[in-house]
Amino acid sequence: MNIFLKTSVEKSIQEVWDGFDEKLFKALAPPFPPFRVLRFDGCLTGDKVGIELDFIFFKQNWESDIIEHQKADGEYFFVDKGSKLPFFLSTWLHKHRIVRENGQTYIIDDIKYKTPNIILDFLIYPVLYLQFLYRKPIYRRYFKA
Repeated sequence: MNIFLKTSVEKSIQEVWDGFDEKLFKALAPPFPPFRVLRFDGCLTGDKVGIELDFIFFKQNWESDIIEHQKADGEYFFVDKGSKLPFFLSTWLHKHRIVRENGQTYIIDDIKYKTPNIILDFLIYPVLYLQFLYRKPIYRRYFKA
């Protein structure tokens, strides 16, 4: 399954890139499930990120490796790949893109995921989509000129 969201922000590509830190990561957290950051190395190839999700009656760890990053003219990006995922996900690949198009900076969340079965893929889609849609106003406030 694929989730694709594009958000316009008022800062330059470099300013947005510089703002992708642990503070922003925590600010983007949806109300449910709450999480605790276990590790946040950054957004460069070889970095790792780990969180503990709290589903009230049980907890799940989520670990991702930053497998690629690039800074090119007009686009910066990094890719996180899930290495230890909650039980309801079998694969996770999230490309975080910061692009400049027609004088405007955009943050693009391009996510590919799979669950243990196709039915669950479709059932979990609206939940994941809403959790990333939740980020749009946060990005806009965080990167306001």
